[in-house]
Amino acid sequence: MAINPFRILLHCDWSANAKKRWVSLAKRIGSIWQISAPHLVGDTSIFVDRLFTADGPLIAGFDFPLGLPLADGQVTGLTDFPGVLEVFGQNDWAEFFDVADTPEQISAMRPFYPRRSTAGSKRKDLLDGLGIENFDSLRRACDFATPTRRQPASPLFWTLDGNQVGKAAIAGWREVIIPARHRGARLWPFDGRLTDLAAAGSPVLAETYPAEAYSHVGVAFRTNMSKRRQSDRRAAMRGLPDWARQNRVMFSTDLAKMIADGFGPRGDAEDAFDALIGLLGMIEVIDGRRLERPSGQIVGESLEGWILGQAA
Repeated sequence: MAINPFRILLHCDWSANAKKRWVSLAKRIGSIWQISAPHLVGDTSIFVDRLFTADGPLIAGFDFPLGLPLADGQVTGLTDFPGVLEVFGQNDWAEFFDVADTPEQISAMRPFYPRRSTAGSKRKDLLDGLGIENFDSLRRACDFATPTRRQPASPLFWTLDGNQVGKAAIAGWREVIIPARHRGARLWPFDGRLTDLAAAGSPVLAETYPAEAYSHVGVAFRTNMSKRRQSDRRAAMRGLPDWARQNRVMFSTDLAKMIADGFGPRGDAEDAFDALIGLLGMIEVIDGRRLERPSGQIVGESLEGWILGQAA
């Protein structure tokens, strides 16, 4: 079992709304991962500072896309996601982060739509504005359903529906990813494999997907269950204490109580829940029980990126 030398793991369940951003932390002490209860991210500038003052190799996971769909690159000519992050919001790309209000505002350089939920917003408007033929072409290869995740991820640029990720990505890129990159943070998988990145000495940033991680750590939601219900979260996590014992993971007292209680009745409990499960999925990768990415070359990976631990 190959273990990567990371000693500190962070996983963030992100949102455009700062009050819905939760982070879970694991520290490796000897051979044991010690995990504390999730908490709100708070001030993002302070959060970024702490990435660079951690005691030991650190990797931080974020549940928003780190990459652009290949079809968009075929329209714009973009091929390198870390490189284009440097120009978004500037010069010709000045409006990139401004979510379009109307179909007329949509373009390759202003691709997010719609800013508000209105009855007139149509997927076809987005496709026409971007010059892309079908909605699935807006998805990256890693966004499609997998054998362990029945539902595909929402395309980056479509900012309507309950599972949309575009507005969270905009906030995450502007407030965390770009500032951290300017200070030397590495971006997985664009900058290399995990072992090499850990040895480089800078914080590593990666994309995660808690819904993909559920089955990796034995969390199971049946078709009639929802992570939004306390009782269903409690039932889905029933096997977590056994998983933790088998894999040298220790939950803090507060966290153990939260797990046993299904994270409580709060309306935002699902956010803290996903912050934890995403973190446990990262441990599966760092401890070598799951591949960080599929073996072999992934078409368009330099633009699209990948989800950490997704094998299919």
